[in-house]
Parts: sequence; structure tokens; C-alpha cells
Amino acid sequence: MSHFKDIISHSPAFDNVLRSARMVAATDVTVLIKGETGTGKEVLATAIQQDSHRVNKPFITLNCAALPESLIESELFGHRKGSFTGAIADKKGIFQAANGGTLFLDEINSLPVSIQAKLLRFLENGECLAVGDTEPYLVDVRIISATNCDLQQQIDAGKFREDLYFRLNVIPLEIPALKERVEDIEHLIKHFNDHFSAQHSRIAPKFSKQAIKILQNYDWPGNVRELRNLCERTSVLLSGQLIEAENFPHDFFSTKTSNSNNQDFALPSVGINLNKLEADLIHQALQRTNGNRAKSARLLGLSRDTLLYRIQKHGLANQ
Repeated sequence: MSHFKDIISHSPAFDNVLRSARMVAATDVTVLIKGETGTGKEVLATAIQQDSHRVNKPFITLNCAALPESLIESELFGHRKGSFTGAIADKKGIFQAANGGTLFLDEINSLPVSIQAKLLRFLENGECLAVGDTEPYLVDVRIISATNCDLQQQIDAGKFREDLYFRLNVIPLEIPALKERVEDIEHLIKHFNDHFSAQHSRIAPKFSKQAIKILQNYDWPGNVRELRNLCERTSVLLSGQLIEAENFPHDFFSTKTSNSNNQDFALPSVGINLNKLEADLIHQALQRTNGNRAKSARLLGLSRDTLLYRIQKHGLANQ
């Protein structure tokens, strides 16, 4: 049974990502998961590992931003006794602990440049070198990494190696932000309500249609994690009640909802053909960027996968 079944999606853009993830799960190919904070990058990485032939092997997660630069090399690759002050014994690194399994490197953009070269060496030939050692060791580890920022900007700023990016970006999977998959919000609410009602022994609250509409018009800077937190709060504090708009914090009325009177586009009195307008804007973006789809997606405020879906939808694939 697929381990992707618990990932909720009724969004065409996210469905495309999940379809690709299912395909790569059966391989050992390196995967780079992109997406805003709270979109579920670790959840997707876990599903890929659980659906792979490495499912019964180690699965280790490391947040690259959580360790100081002075420690991360030793944590990843291990060290030899006496290699630095405090190294009172040999220590195996995370790569050795993950041998045969999968290593998930979250916030890979925070990996120090000094360590990036050693990670590149591993990706090229499977070799790791412990701190203070002269002989490399070989390990069999699949790498899944994730980032919440634009690595191309990091490369341009000299903070990330371009050759490492190419090695990590063999299969890019970009999770759309929650505001780009609003059709999932109601389904996610039901899922979280059921979960928290069982966890906290509470009667699950219900959300009114107006409340759902407010949530679908919110920008969700914290994405699915923020929605999860909201559902846990209402499950505990408003158990069994009908959730109305007035139960939400003021933040939920300060984005799309409150900006409705400051429109950047005025709807003509005769109306528009929305599909034609969308196709025309995508066509213009592709022309302006000479067909660069990543840059076009940024111009349109879309994820790359959402743009690809809409390019196929409008038959613009050859542009």
C-alpha cells in the first residue's frame, strides 16, 4: 500500500508533484524538495522513503540550520580522536549511521560553503572523510534535501555552490503554497479535526461556510503548519462548537479579505474571459523570460509546478 495515501490533495498542481514523487520513490535518485515554510517538505520526504526499497533501513533527518558550523562537519562525517579539542574518542557521523538508508537534509540552503564541497564529493563518488582522517570511507546513502528559499539567488550571492545544486536538483519537487491549493483547505480541516479530537479526547468543532470562505481567502504565510495549529487550537478551546469568523485572530482579515478595496485590476463592466486572460498572461511571461519557466513562475507569483500545470491546461507547452 502506498504511503502517499495519507497526504491530502485535491489540487491539480499538488497532484502533479505527488505523481512525480511516487515515481521517484522506487529509485535511488537524488531529490530536492522546494517549498515555503510549513508546506510539508518533511512529510513528502518521509513518504518517498517509506515507499522506497530502503523502507526498513535508517531514515535520518538533519536540519542544516540547527547546528553551528563548527559541529556540522563532525556530525555529518564523524571525527577521529584528537582531531580537535574535545574529540576524546572516535565518533561515527550521520552518513555512517544512515548507511543503506536515506538522509533527509532539511534547509540545505543553510549548509556552510565549507561543508558543501564534502557533500559534493559524496554525491559524486560515495566517499566521506571524517574530521582528522586521511582515508575516506564509502557509504550507500540516498540523499533527499529540501529548501525554503531560492537556491539560484544563493548561488548568485556566492553562498551556495552551483555544482552542488546541479547534483542535488536531479529531481526537483516543488510543493505549492497553501494559498495556491485552496481546494484542499476544507479537506485538511476535517483531517486535522478528526486527528485532534481523538488525540485530546474532544468533540471535533465544525466550521461554518463563512469561516471556510475566510480561510480560503487568507494568505497562509505559515502554510499547512499554520492551518494545523489553528485546528488544534479550536479543537481544544472550542470543542464541539460551530466555528464562525469571529473566532479567528485579526490576522485572518488582514490579507486578501481586507485588500479587496485596493484592487490592482479593475473588472470591466462587460466582464472578461478568465481562461483567455490567464493564457495571455502566461504567454507574455514566457516571452519576457525567453521561455524560462522558473522565471516566468516568479513573474506570475506561482510555483513552477503550478505554472507547468497551467501551461499544459492552455496548450502552451511549445512556447
